[in-house]
Amino acid sequence: MLKKQAGKKPQERKTNYPDTARGAAALVLRMVLDDGAYTNIALNQYLRGSRLSDLDRRLATELVYGTVKALGTLDWYLAQCVTRPLDKVAPEILCILRMSAYQLLYMERIPASAACNEAVKLTRSVSHEGSAKFVNGVLRGLLRKQAAGELSFPEEAEDDAGYLSLKYYHPRWLVKRWLGPWGREGTERLLAFDNSAAPVCLRVNTLVTTREQLLQALAEAGAQVRPSEWSADGIVCEKLPSLHALMAALPKHFYIQDESSMLVAPLLAAAPGMRVLDLCSAPGGKTTHIAQLMQNKGEIIACDVHEHKLELIAENAKRLDITCIEPLLNDATVERSEWLGAFDRVLVDAPCSGMGVLRRRAEARWRKQRKDLKLFPPLQLAILEQAAKYVKDGGRMVYSTCTIEQSENHYLVEEFLANHPEWQRVPFVHTRTGEEVTELQLLPQVDEIDGFYICVLERK
Repeated sequence: MLKKQAGKKPQERKTNYPDTARGAAALVLRMVLDDGAYTNIALNQYLRGSRLSDLDRRLATELVYGTVKALGTLDWYLAQCVTRPLDKVAPEILCILRMSAYQLLYMERIPASAACNEAVKLTRSVSHEGSAKFVNGVLRGLLRKQAAGELSFPEEAEDDAGYLSLKYYHPRWLVKRWLGPWGREGTERLLAFDNSAAPVCLRVNTLVTTREQLLQALAEAGAQVRPSEWSADGIVCEKLPSLHALMAALPKHFYIQDESSMLVAPLLAAAPGMRVLDLCSAPGGKTTHIAQLMQNKGEIIACDVHEHKLELIAENAKRLDITCIEPLLNDATVERSEWLGAFDRVLVDAPCSGMGVLRRRAEARWRKQRKDLKLFPPLQLAILEQAAKYVKDGGRMVYSTCTIEQSENHYLVEEFLANHPEWQRVPFVHTRTGEEVTELQLLPQVDEIDGFYICVLERK
């Protein structure tokens, strides 16, 4: 099980890891697996200050994401080749074993001899000769057992959840949980989706350009892009040149945001001049989208409970030339009397289990435990209860999450409505089908997009 990051910035780890592809990957993996950093943030931070070649950057990236994604399965293999429990192996050595096992098992283009030799060399740089011999022995043992056919997954008929868990790199408890509502076929499609490569999606900053203009600029820069079929402001990138170079060339023109996340702001129906409250705003994707739709006219209070996340909101707003957003430190579960009935629109993009976006958050599947899922609904309901107090008569509230857990979505809203009969769902048009719906639950295995839930609420 991975360590969780409790809303803090990961500390930089001072080490003697070499600035090579594997050294970079091992260092970043330590930050993710042992220090609780987010995979994408830790990797981007390292690569920004690195002198690695483009080839080595791609290798380091594949090693990091692949190892984190397949962590449970890699540990299953290693546990059969190490004579002591894995948690008794030194963290820096276990990290190298996991990364090297990933190369041996899943990266056919890397010769086994090269993977083993590089692992030994890397171990010598961070530990001693005894550790190097240990790593070499474990990896050679893994290759022998694999060649002898001694490392086979459980039979599907005997342990379907266990088989799917190892094949698709998800914790067994989660696979077992999904088999209930989604069935065998739906669960397998969901697991496969989580392991697929997520495209980079851009939201056009309509304050400075149009989607057609940005599509043309991206194509001229060598990108392969297409308009989103879900969002009128979205662009899906099949292939991109350097994202840093693109950001430097077009700094104000776009915001990186998932397609499903782009569907929330338009449903808030915030008009220019309105007063809007975004209770759970960081890092500011939906907040800046709301500002665009308001033509940067009005007031948006953007809240978060962590101060360093407010900095992200301010930075994103500044980059996009948005001036109507005011970041504010706030606990969304605590009532603020000065806000009672004060806002035309309130957005509750609630903290959630994130079970709909596991393909984009490599470490999340291993950080969550079954018991954690029980923590979110009470928190979400408490936030929703406070949010409802801040809406003006005739105002509107939108509730959204990036999970497919119904206890955090449909049933949570049902509980709120049962406690507040003066509120009701408001129908809206499904962006793809054109049908009228009272809530939108996107399912990756059905919609082939990140899992998301959106519901619009108004007082009767």
